[in-house]
Amino acid sequence: MAVFFRFLYEMLAIFFSGLIHVVKAIGASFGMTFDFKGYISLVNHYKADLSGPEWVLVGLVILIMIAIIVGAVLLIIFLIRKYMRFRKTLVDQESLLEEIAELNKKVVTMAKERESILAMKVSQLGLKPGESPTEEPGEESEEEVSDDNIRFSKLHEIDLQYANHQIENYNNTFTLPELVDMFRNFAAGQLKLYYREDMIRLFIAALSSTKLIILQGISGTGKTSLAYAWGKFLSNDSCVASVQPSWRDRTELFGYFNEFTKKFNETDVLREIYLAGYTDDIYTVILDEMNISRVEYYFAEMLSILEMPNQDEWIVELVSSAWDSDPKRIKSGKLKIVPNVWYIGTINNDDSTFMVTDKVYDRAMPIDINEKGQVFEPKDIPAQHINYSYLDGLFKEAMDTYSISDETLDKIEEMDDYVISHFRIAFGNRIVAHMKKFVPVYMACGGDEIDGVDYFIARKILRKFEQLNISYIRDEVDGYIEFLDKTFGKGKMKECIEYLLILKKNT
Repeated sequence: MAVFFRFLYEMLAIFFSGLIHVVKAIGASFGMTFDFKGYISLVNHYKADLSGPEWVLVGLVILIMIAIIVGAVLLIIFLIRKYMRFRKTLVDQESLLEEIAELNKKVVTMAKERESILAMKVSQLGLKPGESPTEEPGEESEEEVSDDNIRFSKLHEIDLQYANHQIENYNNTFTLPELVDMFRNFAAGQLKLYYREDMIRLFIAALSSTKLIILQGISGTGKTSLAYAWGKFLSNDSCVASVQPSWRDRTELFGYFNEFTKKFNETDVLREIYLAGYTDDIYTVILDEMNISRVEYYFAEMLSILEMPNQDEWIVELVSSAWDSDPKRIKSGKLKIVPNVWYIGTINNDDSTFMVTDKVYDRAMPIDINEKGQVFEPKDIPAQHINYSYLDGLFKEAMDTYSISDETLDKIEEMDDYVISHFRIAFGNRIVAHMKKFVPVYMACGGDEIDGVDYFIARKILRKFEQLNISYIRDEVDGYIEFLDKTFGKGKMKECIEYLLILKKNT
């Protein structure tokens, strides 16, 4: 043991001796760095030999040294403060976790107390826990199933309400021009909302081209009212979803599963989509002020789903697993999006809203409402019951009967080449496919082919010009207007020309 203690003594002596040398070296380094007497002595030694410019350099060197010292001190202070904040965050997180754990313990305790109280009450009735006065022992009560095992309560109510529902055939016989006339007169007569016939024609044509319609324009011109009136006209009130600035993902649209309560927080939009699956009626979801939050955040999944050509693939996953008590139309946690629902968004373009991106505009049909309709004496038209299948059949029939002429398609292709060469902008197959649906239905509703093409191009293609250099557009506008007049006829493309002139004026 004596040898070991001697070894330990010598080892610790070497260790502490080195440690003391380190401390002394650090102290000596600070002493040399802050040896102000040495600095003053050095200056006094050279002051007689230094010229005027050299004294300026001496002052500059002294300032640099002071800056280095101050910077080092500030860096040390910053690192210390950062460490203290980091340490405080860790402490706060640990405290929060401890508090959560304590609350969870209390929840478990309260749940056990609740179960005990319920068991005592049941025992007083002469029953065993889990039984009801009218059921045999071992059977599960419907009330208990409803309270504990059903996570989609609103959708479950729809299942019960429509358990024996038979799809009704309304025996519709109207034509598209008659539909335009009926809706316009209904809105004016029943709701005192006045719209131009051409506006209703555009709206009906938009319904045929896409499931997402954007009504945009200045405030007070009846954007939301138009979508609201459409629901009233169909005897099926529109579901209004007021978009909030906090909307960030799809849960704002469909809802979410609460892991704590084991219930799904269903939204009115989800309920409307689910209900539509039981009927052949037409349903409308209004996304009021849809760009008060970024549309591509909360509606991105729906944009992708509604773009799929096969409607059997229109499926959204609500929950990751299935329960036996889930609603009938939710299979393996997934719901099929039915085609008899349209989504109509309203937009106000001001400083409080976000710009709608090309991804959204390319998949939607925008309609500008910038003027109030003139008051007229309407016919007395009551609300209608319309089968979705009948309206969809009218749309398909119109697309076959009033397809865009080859001459007009050639002119559109020629215009596409002009826009590519002069503006470096092209429109893809998606936009052309929309046009081939929109224009024929617009014509079937009583409109002119060129007018339909004109409106579509102005809203879906020329809108992209806003992304370009405005001064560059100004130089090209006159030439483009001349091309439109030459290709389609003098003044025929009035919507496009008006849009181009407004762009030019704003430069």
